[in-house]
Amino acid sequence: MTDKKFDYDLFVIGTGPGGEGAAMQAAKGGMRVGVAERYTQIGGGCTHWGTIPSKALRNTITATTRALRNPVFREMGINVSPTLEQLKRGTQTIIAQQVNMRQSFYDRNQVPVHFGDAKFVDQHTVTVGTDCDPIRSKHFVIATGTRPYHPEFVDFDHPRIYDSDTVLDMEKKPATLSVYGAGVIGTEYASMFRNLGVKVNLVNTRDKLLEFLDDEITDALSYSLREQGVMIRHNETVDRIEGLDDGVILHLKSGKQVKTEALLWANGRSGNTENLGLENVGLEPNSRGQLEVDEQFQTKVTNIYAVGDVIGYPSLASAAYTQGRAAGMHLLGQRDGNLRIHDIPTGIYTSPEISSVGKTERELTEACVPYEIGQSQFKSLARAQITGETTGMLKILFHRETLQILGVHCFGANASEIVHIGQAIMHQPEGQNTLEYFVDTTFNYPTMAEAYRVAALNGYNRLF
Repeated sequence: MTDKKFDYDLFVIGTGPGGEGAAMQAAKGGMRVGVAERYTQIGGGCTHWGTIPSKALRNTITATTRALRNPVFREMGINVSPTLEQLKRGTQTIIAQQVNMRQSFYDRNQVPVHFGDAKFVDQHTVTVGTDCDPIRSKHFVIATGTRPYHPEFVDFDHPRIYDSDTVLDMEKKPATLSVYGAGVIGTEYASMFRNLGVKVNLVNTRDKLLEFLDDEITDALSYSLREQGVMIRHNETVDRIEGLDDGVILHLKSGKQVKTEALLWANGRSGNTENLGLENVGLEPNSRGQLEVDEQFQTKVTNIYAVGDVIGYPSLASAAYTQGRAAGMHLLGQRDGNLRIHDIPTGIYTSPEISSVGKTERELTEACVPYEIGQSQFKSLARAQITGETTGMLKILFHRETLQILGVHCFGANASEIVHIGQAIMHQPEGQNTLEYFVDTTFNYPTMAEAYRVAALNGYNRLF
């Protein structure tokens, strides 16, 4: 029964994937739902500054460079160098399509969008912007996302210093670029700019790239980036950054100096929580502006949930949407579970791309699980030979006694699509989640999916 003390049963702050997932789930469950969005359009950072524009640009760069490398084009004398402006031209069209589609979700489910900055007044009340009455809601979901971390000693107003949001507004392709920070965002942009012919220095504050990945995949990525011409510098920490008229000098604490035409700061993100009025409801974010939640995405104030990048790891658009749905389900009392949030695949859009789900070799070894490995090298697949994208591998980790699939790791073209086949089998009931599925199944030929059969037989042959 509707509680007339409140304007809404649920009010969601932010319309990125996390906010959308929560709002749609609750609305379809019969709740009165409203949302707030501080930007002029819905979609959040995912649609406007992160996932969609960066992946659209990556796709254009990859497709264009692949075409220009085609021997037929070269034989015809086609040898052009597209500008960054030309490559970015289609991105706004894709963003507009995404906004229109997502707006239709809110319209169809009768979820009003309030534009403006939301701020808590108390546990059940927010204001949005300056021109509306306070809005009262029984529950809230905070899905405000993150923004690039800006340390005080970096002059982001300098025309040659960028973060992961502003780099998409870069007008002219630099000849050389330093990327400080070798996490997911840093490695993706290093790969993207190298494909454009830019000489890239990738400066990593740790001793290896993307430590959360399987070691063999990490090694393959490092080798591939170096082979493409990316200079990787591990275990380096910034001392200061000197912006000049003709470039940027990155001064490192090791004493090294790296001068390039431009610098991309890709070291960390901050939660968008500083102007939410959290002090009025007794919530305090951590030093990076992130909120702590429990398994059901509730903060310590039980009627206020938080989902998406604002709660930290894994900081993926896919995870945010699932978390939003899980919070909505918990509000509706439909489910106390969390929609497989512990088995969310990674998708890293380097060139080639990386995707994985489940355990790594390192984790299984530490847990003393008797596992075995099945591998398939893409260079042996007919489909990869046809497309010319032979760099990469598929790796299946399975229990050597039960044959249960424990992890799937993929590096190469279309990895983020290929991994879902393994993900689906991993989550079948016991006895049906084994290597035998891939050994016995007929795959279309030639396809990249055939890598599962090759890898499964490779692993099966290791058993004795």
